Amino acid sequence: MLLSTRPVIAGVIGTGAVVGALLSGAAVASAQPPEPPPCTAAELARVMSGVTFETSNYLTTHPEVNDFFTSLKGQPKDQLGEQVRTYLDANPTVRSDLQAIRQPSVDFRNRCGVPPETP
Repeated sequence: MLLSTRPVIAGVIGTGAVVGALLSGAAVASAQPPEPPPCTAAELARVMSGVTFETSNYLTTHPEVNDFFTSLKGQPKDQLGEQVRTYLDANPTVRSDLQAIRQPSVDFRNRCGVPPETP
């Protein structure tokens, strides 16, 4: 006796539709933005360690930028700001790359009311 496959296919399609509906409902529920991390010293340390790690990677893969910042060692502090501004003005891609790397620390400070770093 040959059984019809239509009921089996309909059952599989129906089950798939139910599972799809459940999963899409779960996706909608999880689409809400996550709660921001707490404003704690531990979270600040985590954010800053990530920024430091990414900065290190950037400088390693951009030796000319690394050489510039390394050359600042021992310079009077009152001259550093102007030298960095001049370099970044002449290298806007470097400026935007470094700003993107630093953005998590800026976001943390803005969200948590931490005063900005002093130059």
